[in-house]
Amino acid sequence: MIPVSADYPEEIAVPAVPEDDRVWVPQAPNVWFRPLMFNTVTGQWCNLLKVTASGIVSRHRHPGAVFGYVIEGRWHYYEHEWVAERGSFVYEPPGEIHTLAVPQDCDYMITLFNISGAMVYVDEEGHQIGYEDTFTKIDMCRAHYESVGLGRDFVEQFIR
Repeated sequence: MIPVSADYPEEIAVPAVPEDDRVWVPQAPNVWFRPLMFNTVTGQWCNLLKVTASGIVSRHRHPGAVFGYVIEGRWHYYEHEWVAERGSFVYEPPGEIHTLAVPQDCDYMITLFNISGAMVYVDEEGHQIGYEDTFTKIDMCRAHYESVGLGRDFVEQFIR
């Protein structure tokens, strides 16, 4: 028999779309994320991204793979011809620069993203102008949850 370690992270089982809107963390105008898991060892993070207006969300790239599943609405990348809509699975290869946008005829979308590593924001020439990773997302959550009365430690339930 193979011994099983008793020292392993606790599982997470929470409603993905929360009833309390304070759980959504503002990321940009008309853009919020709902943390589901932050892995501080591997740098992986899972969240729901909610956008409540059409237009460009961000231009960015990832050094690691990203997996997405559209729960509501639709979106696309300017660099590709496909549209991700409700029920669509999306794989983003590492290193690709893409511009996430919600179409003009859609003013709401929610997508589950599973991200390995950072998200590097770039300008139109591809130069880095910012980044997010597990640790910056945790910091954003702490500040937001404290400001809305949930307390800084509310994010701890998502950290592994």
